[in-house]
Amino acid sequence: MIKAVIFDLDNTLVNFIAMKKRAITAAVEAMVDAGLELPQEEIDQKIWKIYDERGFEHQKVFDDLLENMFGKIDHKILASGIVAYRQAREASLVTYPHVSSTLIELTKRGFKLAVVSDAPTREAWLRLCYLKLHHVFDAVVTYEDTFERKPHPAPFRKALSLLKVEAQETLMIGDWAERDMLGAKQLGMKTVFARYGDIFDTKEPGADYEINDISELLNILEKENGKE
Repeated sequence: MIKAVIFDLDNTLVNFIAMKKRAITAAVEAMVDAGLELPQEEIDQKIWKIYDERGFEHQKVFDDLLENMFGKIDHKILASGIVAYRQAREASLVTYPHVSSTLIELTKRGFKLAVVSDAPTREAWLRLCYLKLHHVFDAVVTYEDTFERKPHPAPFRKALSLLKVEAQETLMIGDWAERDMLGAKQLGMKTVFARYGDIFDTKEPGADYEINDISELLNILEKENGKE
């Protein structure tokens, strides 16, 4: 019987990539307006290259951009980019459709809920608090809690320990097959692939279920617990 549901955060609860793209576009426009004399498309490409090398959570991408280009930081340009990025990020940070209603319904039905994310602790909690989801979850496990990234079993085991459930009593939902699905399945959890958040055009996620809307979780849990 399934007693708990573990969620990935970015691109499962939050449309992270859409937010990131809008925030970067706003930052590039602001830096050009502040005096960065390069085509916007070229700046955009350089920023994404840094993220590819350092990870999406890298916090000094604009510092690196200016250092790489000029060997120094123009703080007027830097500040303009940071302010525009933060403003656009907050305006664009939204959950996928039906996330809030589904989480509320799961809570009403008595399921324990957790987040397991590779994001830094501060950034994960900022996103959860901004979206007013910080009171919904019984446990939140981030990178600093184990210093291991999915699919390593440590973050999943930490969540199971905090929830006080067994792997066989738990369902994991995420958008990244090689991390979320693999990591959960190796411990014996049931898995749900969030097709709606897939940015890799994954063909075979290797999950027990695939969904196009998070609300489909409710029917899956009824099936798993024999309540169809």
